[in-house]
Amino acid sequence: MLDEVLQDLEAESAALDRLVSGLSPQEWSRPTPAPGWTVAHQIAHLHWTDEIATLANREPAAFLARLSESMDDPLTYVDRAAAAGVAPPDELLPRWRAGRAALVEALRAVPDNDKRPWFGTAMSPVSSATGRLMETWAHGRDIADTFPERAREYVQPTARLRHVAFIGYRTIGHGFASHGRATPAEAFRVELLMPDSTVLSFGPADAHERVTGPILDFCLLVTQRRHPADLALQATGERANEWLSMAQAFAGPPGAKREPKAAAR
Repeated sequence: MLDEVLQDLEAESAALDRLVSGLSPQEWSRPTPAPGWTVAHQIAHLHWTDEIATLANREPAAFLARLSESMDDPLTYVDRAAAAGVAPPDELLPRWRAGRAALVEALRAVPDNDKRPWFGTAMSPVSSATGRLMETWAHGRDIADTFPERAREYVQPTARLRHVAFIGYRTIGHGFASHGRATPAEAFRVELLMPDSTVLSFGPADAHERVTGPILDFCLLVTQRRHPADLALQATGERANEWLSMAQAFAGPPGAKREPKAAAR
């Protein structure tokens, strides 16, 4: 299982690498849809997260010491780390590439059944790699949205989205909790149309609370890259409909979320 996820993580990273390596230094300074973040911020964030994930898997005690720093100001910790890593592309790109390779080595060295500390919960190597793929795809979408003409091939949905969708399903309860709401006692059923027209499903088939639609739209929802009103997702059940506005596949406080496109016109 780890080999499969790592192969998909490397493929996802390589696809984003091809997109950003064709940008000029000036384009690396272009603002992305994430407020205050340029393309360089996005890649700097991915590098920082790869680096700290490598630390967590190689030196858990050192990671926990670093984690305590984030408790001083958790709301700005990620933004500050991204800003600190901003550099010209000829510096940042090689740094990101080396960090990606180091993380793969670190994850392969962890015994299968072991877990390492992380933000919010301990993670197995498979969970850590899956989380990195989700982040790479989500931040890649921000860059792709900045250069839509160049990113037409990049934004085509792939089977790798199944990893993002898996996290999205597993974090349904977290989305409620992060918004101060009680975790639903009801089971959820999620059915997603894959790029090859097969259906990927999670949860009991007879669950009343249901979310269905294209896997791309589901992944855009749980990574908060699109507003629910702009997605072709159907929710059945009170809690499922409620969840659409609280979906959050990442740890930490709720994100700023995106405004509906209709409101921007």
